[in-house]
Amino acid sequence: MKYALAIDIGGTFTDAVLICSDGRSWTDKTLTTHHDLLEGFFRAAGFALARANIELKDVNDVVVHATTIVTNVLIERKGALTGLITTEGFRDVLYIRDEHRYDMFDPQIEYPEPLITRENTWGVKERIFADGTIGCEIDEESVREIARDMKEMNMVSVAVCLLNSYCNPAHEQEIHRIINEEAPGIYITLSCEVAPQMREYLRASTTAINAYAVPITRPYLNALIEKLKETGVMAEPLIMLSNGGIIGARIAGTFPVRMIESGPAAGALVAGDIARKYGFDNLISFDMGGTTAKACLIQNGTPLIVGDFEVDRQYLFKPGSGMPVTVPSIDMIEIGAGGGSIARVDNLGLLKVGPDSAGSNPGPACYGRGGENPCVTDADVVLGVLDPLNFLGGDMPLDINKSQQVIQKLADQLKVSMMETAWGIFSVVGESMAAAARAHATDRGINYRGLPLLAFGGAGPVHACYVAERLDSTQVIYPPMASVLSAFGTLVTPARLDLVRGGLSRLSDLNWDSIGVTIDTMLDEGKNALMEAGLPADSVAYGFTADMRYCGQQAEVTVVLEDDPRNARDPIDLRHRFETQYAALYGVCLDDMDVEIVNWRVTARGGNTGREVIIKLTDTPAEPKSTRSVYLDTKAIQVPVFDRHTLASEQEIIGPVIIEERETTAFILPGWTMKVHTDGSLIATKQDQGEQ
Repeated sequence: MKYALAIDIGGTFTDAVLICSDGRSWTDKTLTTHHDLLEGFFRAAGFALARANIELKDVNDVVVHATTIVTNVLIERKGALTGLITTEGFRDVLYIRDEHRYDMFDPQIEYPEPLITRENTWGVKERIFADGTIGCEIDEESVREIARDMKEMNMVSVAVCLLNSYCNPAHEQEIHRIINEEAPGIYITLSCEVAPQMREYLRASTTAINAYAVPITRPYLNALIEKLKETGVMAEPLIMLSNGGIIGARIAGTFPVRMIESGPAAGALVAGDIARKYGFDNLISFDMGGTTAKACLIQNGTPLIVGDFEVDRQYLFKPGSGMPVTVPSIDMIEIGAGGGSIARVDNLGLLKVGPDSAGSNPGPACYGRGGENPCVTDADVVLGVLDPLNFLGGDMPLDINKSQQVIQKLADQLKVSMMETAWGIFSVVGESMAAAARAHATDRGINYRGLPLLAFGGAGPVHACYVAERLDSTQVIYPPMASVLSAFGTLVTPARLDLVRGGLSRLSDLNWDSIGVTIDTMLDEGKNALMEAGLPADSVAYGFTADMRYCGQQAEVTVVLEDDPRNARDPIDLRHRFETQYAALYGVCLDDMDVEIVNWRVTARGGNTGREVIIKLTDTPAEPKSTRSVYLDTKAIQVPVFDRHTLASEQEIIGPVIIEERETTAFILPGWTMKVHTDGSLIATKQDQGEQ
């Protein structure tokens, strides 16, 4: 037997999934231990392993890890002292940004403070031109002086981002050598390795983020590697990346900027698999955990992967208000709406929920860990949707009295009843998530109305039906292992690494010899990374894309190429592919304009993992184990409660109904019918008005 283990550390809970090669599976979760993430890692692993009656040393397939450690470091600003070295005259690159205003009419526009201050930024006399030629040699002595200054300041990490280094990395590599000689203990991040692309601010921001996080992530992952070895696990752990691929822990620790959306990406990939299985062209994945909710649009069975995204946005729906990261990532929208999101009354006397979260410590009031703020989970308990004695199968009972106390205190401020306040929290958080999903789909030109919804995460199945009604959706899918689907996704996701190299050139003047060197470099890097992740060299497959635009434009379009472009060397085909994509986006083509390539991209990926879970269903339709009073909108109604593991294949239940499993609860509203799919999924379908 082969056993594979996945651990997904979220903001509130740490999830564990153990899969056996014969199709059996075991899941569990525990509260995230923010003071020491490895403590929660091994606690959650221990719970799942105990259910399977095996030890950690018996895990002889893979250990895959998804973590929020990088996101937490950035948002909480808990990184180590970090410096930045730029070309002389560019010290203010992180403050000037790209000079774009995300809101032209706001005179008090705000941006997140740079991770690296101007006082910790140095300019070096050197210059590389846009074509890669050296205009001014680097001043070696000034670099040595900077290195000595950093050593005296106890600088822990440094980002190096020189002008046009994506064309010629020689000067950045020279700085790396000198700092290693003068201050060998400092972590060094080079922009030519992290983000070898044009656009100075994007590159500097990405490099700064990586440098800020690497003193936290590299020791953390190294400690994980060593502790797993101590327990007898032979293979080194694999890490989930933002692009939906997995890679070796050592490479991931060196480039933590690739891990920012580590956990949510896996759930989006599973959503793509489910969309293909059920024949849905488009689908919205809805992942609601204890801290945040994530929505991802699945098109043609695949989540969109974008070349850049933002973190720490000042305003949710305003691109440009955060810190840009130019690394490939699953395209999703994330908001502060989870089970631990705190409800409050704002300055206008209105009820607001989130984005602040109680997290795992102290957590919602019902956790009994000292939380004094009313949270979404407290409202779910007061409404009767959650059974306080059956949370985590009874291993973590909730205190309904504490929930009632904090909800009543909020109700007194609003001058309404406790139940009305609890329903208000439930509906406000649902409206917030629906608004995020609408914005995400509309921005991509997709009509969200009627799209099926895939509900997962610990709190997702509780709220998905309400969100679906706000999106005019007619189907909600509750997959097996819904509460830990992101962790499960890391085990069935192939290894993958996305690479990019800048190289501005017109189609009319392509230098294929130079392009060949660029692509060969990426092919070698991708193959080596996947071999470190345990794949044989001959099993690695490659995909090719290019970022293209009309000459003179600011933005480019990512174009999928059929094969290695060096085989055909056909600029006519490249232009045709670009204009097909461009016309689909903008409805026009500019026949009289030349086209240029901004970046070449290579994706290295492994094949199907072959891991799957077999869900065994009974043949005898289940009966409700109880009924529960649930306050819905303006009145209390009696709702039957079922155990999910007792449901039979093809069994249908008319809503309202509550389906309980150990790690989550599915709440199907009146007017919906739930049917058990043969693969174990629950599919809720909105009834026609005439049927109700």
